[in-house]
Amino acid sequence: METLTYNGTQIEVNAEGYLKDMNQWSPELAHKMASQEGIELTEKHFDVLNWLRTKQAEGTALSIRKIGNSGLVDIKQFYALFPGGPLKISSKIAGIPKPASCI
Repeated sequence: METLTYNGTQIEVNAEGYLKDMNQWSPELAHKMASQEGIELTEKHFDVLNWLRTKQAEGTALSIRKIGNSGLVDIKQFYALFPGGPLKISSKIAGIPKPASCI
């Protein structure tokens, strides 16, 4: 079992670092997870993270193209916010499972 320690609490994650229970997510935990990726979260990051969480809860299959069409950010901005694999990294920080479209 993989765990992430946050505020003295053990949070279960899978081998790739994604939360096993998305209900354990919090903005504070997102900051910790982002710092492990070398990202300092801004309001724009949280706009994307909250959009991802909402779409996941609705059962929407996520893709980079859908985020680019969301009206929040274009694809270039998405890559700038979450460099090195934007959908994979943003999903992890948002506390949702890795999208099927990610390798």
